[in-house]
Amino acid sequence: MGLQEEFEEYAEKAKTLPDTTTNENKLILYGLYKQATVGDVNTTRPGIFNLKDKAKWDAWKAVEGKSKEEAMTDYITKVKQLLEEAAASTS
Repeated sequence: MGLQEEFEEYAEKAKTLPDTTTNENKLILYGLYKQATVGDVNTTRPGIFNLKDKAKWDAWKAVEGKSKEEAMTDYITKVKQLLEEAAASTS
């Protein structure tokens, strides 16, 4: 399986993460996903009153400069880690 296919597989698995997944971890995944699929931030930072979108933009900006492949690999690793943590907490 190639990196792109594995990335897509884990993007689907990320949708099954439990509701207990922290916002911090969700933002990390969001930033890595955007970096892997779009590249560096290409929009202006949302305004001060748009907290959710601003946090998402900041998470994406934090990984700016990573290559598409590096972002995909980091995303896969993070999803695996969160799935393992979720499994451990339910057993």
